[in-house]
Amino acid sequence: MFVGLGVDFGIQIGVRFQAEHDRSGGVERALRKAAGELGPALLLAAGAICLGFLAFLPTSYIGISELGIIAAVGMVVALVLTATLLPALLTVMRPKPPRPLTLPAALIAFDRHVQRHRRWVIGGFGVLIVASVALLPLVRFDFNPLHLPSDKGEAMTTLKDLMHDPDRNPNSVEILAANRSAAKRLVQRLSHLPEVGSARSVDSFIPDDQDAKLALIADADTLLDLTLNPLTPPALASDAETVVALQQAADAIRVATARSHGAIVSNARRLTASLARLAAATPGARAQTEAKLVAPLGIALGQMRMALSAQPVTLASLPPAIVEDWLAPDGRALVQVLPKSDGNDNASLARFTGAVRRVAPDATGVAVQTQEAAHTVTVAFIQASVLALGSVTLLLLLVLRSLRETMLTLLPVVMSGLLTLATCVLIGQRINFANIIAFPLLFGIGVAFHIYFVMAWRDGASDLLQSSLARAIFFSAVATGTAFGSLWLSSHPGTASMGLILMIALGWTLICALIFAPALLGPPRTFRKVQTDR
Repeated sequence: MFVGLGVDFGIQIGVRFQAEHDRSGGVERALRKAAGELGPALLLAAGAICLGFLAFLPTSYIGISELGIIAAVGMVVALVLTATLLPALLTVMRPKPPRPLTLPAALIAFDRHVQRHRRWVIGGFGVLIVASVALLPLVRFDFNPLHLPSDKGEAMTTLKDLMHDPDRNPNSVEILAANRSAAKRLVQRLSHLPEVGSARSVDSFIPDDQDAKLALIADADTLLDLTLNPLTPPALASDAETVVALQQAADAIRVATARSHGAIVSNARRLTASLARLAAATPGARAQTEAKLVAPLGIALGQMRMALSAQPVTLASLPPAIVEDWLAPDGRALVQVLPKSDGNDNASLARFTGAVRRVAPDATGVAVQTQEAAHTVTVAFIQASVLALGSVTLLLLLVLRSLRETMLTLLPVVMSGLLTLATCVLIGQRINFANIIAFPLLFGIGVAFHIYFVMAWRDGASDLLQSSLARAIFFSAVATGTAFGSLWLSSHPGTASMGLILMIALGWTLICALIFAPALLGPPRTFRKVQTDR
């Protein structure tokens, strides 16, 4: 934003200097003339931009508040350098006067057409304003931070795979109950909600009906005891015995599947071929295969022995690390709630958190925090917009001393903002934590552009589209668009959406500045100057 707005000051002075240099013939005289003509407008524009950025200071969004301070200081630095370093460089380098500029006939005809049909132009933009206001309720803020990075990256792909497991959904809701009993009752209530996939507390790690389950496990242990724990372990087979066993297994499979059809036969053939190759292989190959197949089987049998030796589970027998995660020293108990649907879908996530918070209003967690963060950001931008609009309006009233001229300056800025939001609705682009930064830039550039036009108009300028001021505004918008438009090509969806909205905002700002503003201003208020520079 600093580069985009800071370069505007230099472009304004540079283009006006060229226009004056073409007529006066001297560098110093052209600089004095350009400074005299643009100085008040640049000071007013810089002041308005600084007020717009400083309006974020009282908001609760710390990140954008600090950005406001940096941007406001940056505007002061840019203005000082434009007023000191740029003239010094031009004086030292002493550029030659530019070639006389011949304006295209189409531009002259378009400028006159806009002035002759001012009412139609204003009416057309009025229709656009009404349509934009009607679309405002459809603007959506995408509060999900998982939608900002690319879903093709390894990290996001892995996360999405993990999210298919309901127990690994990161968008959980946590509630702190007064004690274990309260947590257990809360789990029972929340588990019946259709939006909830699961709810658990520390008691979820303690199985129900343990006596009946332990009796069944004891019966299974009795039946399988001699199988899993033989009194006399069998002797290890020799390699020759292993070869014979492999051949016998292959023959038995052939006999068993002789009358089978389809996939059973093909699978049996592959298995018997593998067994035959292993029987004909070296003893080392058979030893490697045994290590790969028998060792995991031993682990599985060990796990089965442990499962059959189960003991009653109580809070005291749970691992201390688990108990500490779910129970506080003062007795308060944690309740964790997970959504039933895809946690990456905003609508279902909002329904889930809403349903849980109706039961437990003090619920928190990742799912709640992301939505509350979106609310905080949205409120902060609304507050900052109101403060910025109010402070800039007051500044313009103090300087211009005219309510009408103040409204003529701010109306195109408000219109470009409304048109940008309406365009986002029409193309399906949601506002998110990344691209919302584009709107302060839109306000700063729009205020500056329209201040230049109004200040020139009130000094008697006419044919604004044919002036060096219009060329400077166009070059400034192109320079800013080139810098920020490259973000649109980013593989990061959040950054790309920022570039897209910046391009949309700059496009509407330029249209409002070069078409709507001249039609809105009309003939110059005074006639101290008959015509602007060409």
